Amino acid sequence: MRVLLLLFLLTPALQGQIRRVVAISHRGEHLHHPENTMPAFQEAIRLGADYIEVDVRTTADGKLILSHDATVNRCTNGQGDVAKMTFEELRALDAGIKSGPEFAGTKMPSFDEVLDLARGKIGIYVDVKQVSAKDLVAHIGEHGMSDHVVIYSGRISKEIQQINPKLKIMPESVNVDVVQRIIAELHAPVIAFGASDWKPEIIKLAKDSGAELYVDRMGATDGPAGWQSAIEDGADGIQTDRPGELVTYLREKGYKKP
Repeated sequence: MRVLLLLFLLTPALQGQIRRVVAISHRGEHLHHPENTMPAFQEAIRLGADYIEVDVRTTADGKLILSHDATVNRCTNGQGDVAKMTFEELRALDAGIKSGPEFAGTKMPSFDEVLDLARGKIGIYVDVKQVSAKDLVAHIGEHGMSDHVVIYSGRISKEIQQINPKLKIMPESVNVDVVQRIIAELHAPVIAFGASDWKPEIIKLAKDSGAELYVDRMGATDGPAGWQSAIEDGADGIQTDRPGELVTYLREKGYKKP
């Protein structure tokens, strides 16, 4: 009886200690939807991901649009550099047809559209490709998303902090020297890792600083064994190409609320 009572009293405390790991959907759910588009982001939300990863670039007329590549060649029916095309020219392209006829007519989304879609539903992992700190911070703030983004950018991280210290910057760890500098100069609340820098000595430095650790798990490591290994090594977030499966796994293991 005393054992049962003790377990009953301890249960809330033990539950409070359960680690939570966030699921980051790389370019939205892009294995079955055109990457960096609204259908891909809507599916990631439906699947229960915590973040969508988006690649932000600036058009020739100063608008913010989503594209991983510097050109539109791979993902649309057009040709040319994103930075040399106007927003109107980019919006005239079909960003879905290469993923299948059911996606024909899908447009390249503006950053504003994605911020509106995400608000109240999902966080945004912003991958800065080609955009100024001033423009990025302004758009995030205007859409009320300052508390719901992490920003992956080494180049403009300091400037972002100076404009809005509350924003979560997330520089890449790279190596021991770089992560030491990140900790000393930026006091980054989140530190990003790829496969090459996910090493014990770098992980320890980042963890000891109090930062959260978000690691990429794509390719051969994008499955239960790779996810669990990352979690055991200290990951607080996992970026995946398989958001539905990762969300299910995290829920089953107790790392994410049902």
